[in-house]
Amino acid sequence: MEWNFLFYFNSVLLGVGLAMDAFSVSLANGLHENRMKIGRMSLIAGVYAVFQFLMPMTGWICVHSFVQMFQSFEPFIPWIAFFLLLYIGGKMVVESVKGDVEDEEKESLSFSVLLLQGLATSIDALSVGFTITDYGVVMALVCSLIIAVVTFIICICGLQIGKKFGTRFAGRADLLGGLILIFIGAEILIKGLFF
Repeated sequence: MEWNFLFYFNSVLLGVGLAMDAFSVSLANGLHENRMKIGRMSLIAGVYAVFQFLMPMTGWICVHSFVQMFQSFEPFIPWIAFFLLLYIGGKMVVESVKGDVEDEEKESLSFSVLLLQGLATSIDALSVGFTITDYGVVMALVCSLIIAVVTFIICICGLQIGKKFGTRFAGRADLLGGLILIFIGAEILIKGLFF
């Protein structure tokens, strides 16, 4: 593979495709925490971006070192993402149904939950390591970095949109956000099993 326009264009397209799950989760997070400041938004988008950077590189390393072990793990990837998002989304739905938490007292997204979301939304990016096997290490790093930057930008947009609608739908934002996460998890599982 050469350093040309097509390389950069394909990397950006990979970033957009891989960031869609993180965008949806960002929407849900914006709905859940509608008074989020820009620093917190940057942290959330940054965590997703880091995971989207690490996963393709991990896949690339796996292909170049221990392919057999990774191939035996691949069928479980959709299940892992599904259960992580089902847990997080289910928790949000249960909290919204309780309805006893005031908006000011609403629990913010913990860092451990954020890490789980980052892992769940980027685990499919692990497979991208197989598609970039003909890249050298520097090209794989640049491609992964482009994916991370695209993810960061898309997630900031998702958080902004979620914040805007979270303010409008204050009472039902957690329910909607939780249902979105559960839907994303189901979508990842169905794509992984049937496509």
